[in-house]
Amino acid sequence: MQSPLQWDIEARRSQAMTAAAAKGMIPNEGAMSEFMGPFDVTSTLTGESYQVRFSHLWNGIATRHSDTVDTKFLVDGRATIVGLAHTGFVQFRARAGRDLSDREASFVAAEYLRERLQQEDERALYDVSAAELERLIEKIGIH
Repeated sequence: MQSPLQWDIEARRSQAMTAAAAKGMIPNEGAMSEFMGPFDVTSTLTGESYQVRFSHLWNGIATRHSDTVDTKFLVDGRATIVGLAHTGFVQFRARAGRDLSDREASFVAAEYLRERLQQEDERALYDVSAAELERLIEKIGIH
């Protein structure tokens, strides 16, 4: 049974999530590996189906000396990295007046990966330009 304090915390969290969603923002909530559930993608070219699961994200400069935020997915169990151009994050901040959350970045990367897999463009590493990042942010509806 929850205490009144736990109810208050849950109520505030729910209000914060609702307010953020109304602003077109997807806040970080829960464990990073749970930012999104597994999803399937079907190739529009061959009908092949891919099972995709988000793992985590990190700053790409630390591991591959790139100016990206790298996101890791497992595509049919194989590691796939989607690198999002850091300059796109800077442009978003200038336009929106706030930072892109880690959860939002994972959604953007997932949408990019979905598009690539639908075209059967399966690789271990993708680099997403700032212009592509902006297009995907708009497509998803993040403000």
